[in-house]
Amino acid sequence: MGAMTIWTVAPEPFDSPVATALWRAYYTEVSDRWYLVHEGRRTDPDELEREIAARTGSELAPPTGQLLVGRYGGEPAGSAGVRLLEGGSAELTRVFLYVGMRGRGGAALLVRAAEDAARALGARWMILDTRGDLVEARALYARLGYEETERHNDEQYAEHWFRKPLS
Repeated sequence: MGAMTIWTVAPEPFDSPVATALWRAYYTEVSDRWYLVHEGRRTDPDELEREIAARTGSELAPPTGQLLVGRYGGEPAGSAGVRLLEGGSAELTRVFLYVGMRGRGGAALLVRAAEDAARALGARWMILDTRGDLVEARALYARLGYEETERHNDEQYAEHWFRKPLS
């Protein structure tokens, strides 16, 4: 393993070029997966642009949120976001790694960094939702100590809900 082949995780402005590129790649992948499963096609390009632009990620900014970017050997590789909710919970969101960066331990690192960020914001619990077809994500969360719970939101595409104590 070369000296540069190492993970770093640091806060990133939600609207930086790096953050924007990661969000675009993330949204494109999960949207295309959904449409391929349900309609046998990729996302309509106009819809894709609309949705990416509509979700700025502005909630992932201090003082009530944080976006983290993981870099592998100095290159942007993935993200994780956290935002404070009512009642001592924080939501984990935008957990994503570029396809070529997967399988190197980065996802667990990003989630743990997000948990630390949530603790720093005063959260006592982390919650998240994900979809049935995102099997890798569900396996990751289970491995990191998240327990599946009842529905906690009305997200259109959410099919599985998880929580974990941060204390």
